[in-house]
Amino acid sequence: MRAVIQRVAWASVTVEGQVVSKIQKGLLVLLGIEDADTPDDIEWLSRKMANLRIFNDDQGVMNRSLIDIDGDAIIVSQFTLHAATKKGNRPSYIKAAKPDVAVPLYEDFVKRLEEDLGKKVGTGVFGADMKVELLNDGPVTITFDTKNKE
Repeated sequence: MRAVIQRVAWASVTVEGQVVSKIQKGLLVLLGIEDADTPDDIEWLSRKMANLRIFNDDQGVMNRSLIDIDGDAIIVSQFTLHAATKKGNRPSYIKAAKPDVAVPLYEDFVKRLEEDLGKKVGTGVFGADMKVELLNDGPVTITFDTKNKE
């Protein structure tokens, strides 16, 4: 799994002119899934996101987690995170999981993050043409790859 998380002051996802998710302070997460992903990847990534200390404390130091601030999250499927750009100018998405594999893993990830946070998590619409708006707070943007845990 690959993820790009952005600390946001607010974020929303719109599909066909309708807002499907909207949050205030929290995380907007772009999530890319590949065939090799497992429940272990879901568990590690969800726990990492929920507990990552990237929100400011009273002294302005990034020392608080999403759980600590009771923040919200939106998870948006993003197959293009697995783009291969080594050859040519047209990205290849061969590593991205097809919907029959990706959808259940995406749904399991959302459920796991909801359990870790103890609250509902917003989502996009898998496979839809989505318009994502956000105000990146900081800016703070962090990437994760469960196959390369740095």
